[in-house]
Amino acid sequence: MQLRVFTEPQQGATYDDLLAVARRAEETGFDAFFRSDHYLAMGGDGLPGPTDAWLTLAGLARETSTIRLGTLMTAGTFRLPGPLAISVAQVDQMSGGRVELGLGSGWFEAEHTAYGIPFPPLRERFDRYAEQLAVVTGLWSTPPGETFSFAGEHYAVVDSPALPKPVQPGGIPVLVGGRGKERTPALAARYAQEFNTPFASAPDAAVLFERVREACRAVDRDPADLVLSSALVLCVGADDAQLARRAAAIGRDVDELVANGVAGSPAQAVDTLGRFAEAGATRVYLQVLDLADLDHLDLVAEQVAPQLG
Repeated sequence: MQLRVFTEPQQGATYDDLLAVARRAEETGFDAFFRSDHYLAMGGDGLPGPTDAWLTLAGLARETSTIRLGTLMTAGTFRLPGPLAISVAQVDQMSGGRVELGLGSGWFEAEHTAYGIPFPPLRERFDRYAEQLAVVTGLWSTPPGETFSFAGEHYAVVDSPALPKPVQPGGIPVLVGGRGKERTPALAARYAQEFNTPFASAPDAAVLFERVREACRAVDRDPADLVLSSALVLCVGADDAQLARRAAAIGRDVDELVANGVAGSPAQAVDTLGRFAEAGATRVYLQVLDLADLDHLDLVAEQVAPQLG
């Protein structure tokens, strides 16, 4: 089981806050540092204000050395697919090949209206999202010296030189996630290297994982080629008092966290992660909400990760 750190900077974080978390995650052996891609806080004032996901990751690419970096998830409504492919490939080069792209359709209407970003109806957003996946992966996979063209309803690409190229062998991994019953699993089977279930229970994750396996089989893809992962809030304490302090710091109830996240004592966290492993997950994104509490990462690295095998 791989453990990755997942942050929500729109809730209130500077670049330096994120750098501190990324460096501690790297030092303590976490597999990756990921961040959300949002421009508006979901509760609270969000001070000092949002940071751009790919600008952040470009900086971290130069200020870390081994940890993988990515988004969970970049909103397809925020960026055109061609420029997005250029930005992510450039950050991949800047990192020496450590970047992953989680791409979603976009869902939080308030942040779109707050910053003047068009927010089409759901069906159109998803149609655009499918085309974006086709364009981004098509640009990256076009052999050097050849051009890429795509004719969609929403995006048209004509004779693109399809540059720059990613540097990591096999290209930049693409993550698709969600709870959709048909289109989401089909897109994951066609375009993604990883399928993520966000904040689902282990039994629900098992159902979602089987849907994406079925979608892989429908297109003659080996389901074992697809990494299966989950995202869950993190709140672990060495004792009851520390656990209560950490839950209070993020405005959550201990019992609710234990029921729905990777939370409680280190032993409880190990048990929870074991249930997700049984459901099929080989990777879990731990949503770290208190970015000032770096000791939290130390505890997980020292008392949880070694027990996962």
